[in-house]
Amino acid sequence: MPDTAITDLDALESRISADIAAAADLAALDAIRVSALGKKGEVSLKMRELGKMSPEERQTMGPALNGLRDRLNTALEARKASLEDDALNLALARETVDVTRPAAHRRPGKLHPVSQVMEELAVIFADMGFKVAEGPDVEDDFHNFTALNFPPDHPARDTHDTFFMEAADGDTPKVLRTHTSPVQIRTMMSEQPPIRIIAPGRVYRCDWDQTHTPMFHQVEGLVIDKETHMGHLKGCLEQFVAAFFETSDVEARFRPHHFPFTEPSAEMDVRYERVGDAVKVGSGDKWMEILGCGMVHPNVIEACGLDPEEYQGFAFGMGVDRLAMLKYGMSDLRPFFEPDTRWSAHYGFSPLLQANLATGLS
Repeated sequence: MPDTAITDLDALESRISADIAAAADLAALDAIRVSALGKKGEVSLKMRELGKMSPEERQTMGPALNGLRDRLNTALEARKASLEDDALNLALARETVDVTRPAAHRRPGKLHPVSQVMEELAVIFADMGFKVAEGPDVEDDFHNFTALNFPPDHPARDTHDTFFMEAADGDTPKVLRTHTSPVQIRTMMSEQPPIRIIAPGRVYRCDWDQTHTPMFHQVEGLVIDKETHMGHLKGCLEQFVAAFFETSDVEARFRPHHFPFTEPSAEMDVRYERVGDAVKVGSGDKWMEILGCGMVHPNVIEACGLDPEEYQGFAFGMGVDRLAMLKYGMSDLRPFFEPDTRWSAHYGFSPLLQANLATGLS
């Protein structure tokens, strides 16, 4: 009996293996699995017959049936992986989008509020004589911290504030830049004054809540020459606020603050009132901090190879996402980075209406 039974198992394995190889899709493959290895499957029924066999027969048939079940399971898993790969490749082929084709009119694209505000900032500061400068998102310690007068024990150098990248043995780890100030350093080291730039871009910090995200956007400004003073900084920023919020009534105050890279340093507040979810600047009885600024620290100027006895200037920085929230009435920062087309459709801007100071920024 064992020899005949083993032969029957070989035939059963050949038939089921052929069915597995021929399965056209996952549903057909699962049907084969159930018919062979399910509770009432052919192999399962044969295993139930082990209890009726003699000890000698069980000694032969037990390992044979277990081996058959294992081999069939292996074949099923391999065929399943193959079918899943085929299904994925087919889906990718069907869903290919030709990005060079014009967008369908029934699904018009919208400009993200961050992109809109970036354009508005570029227009405003270009009118004041600033140019746009850019730099890498991955920075070294010198450009992100040391050249900006951060002391070695400053909290910004800790992992709970900054994303550090894994470094090779003996190397200083690179960081995802925590501000766009490194662009100021690179500009001062590569260009001769006078310098007048803004540096918009992505920045990264370890934070996540209603008003903070691990990746967000900043714009910083820098002016370096021989004559710029704090009064120029105040006038520049008041002009910016008036243009951005499209109002002639700007009342601002500057509070003393501390930044490692500026001295003296200040935070700029503007008078405002809230109308619904939006902010109306220039009226009301409340004050809101909107940006940080100050005169560039002599140590920063010296670190960039310039003489602080000859050159001076000012710098400022602000959050682009926060500016968008204030101007366009958004209460939560997190949807800025979520793939929700309904949010984009509601808060987005027409890409054909470019920001300009003549007809209005937005």
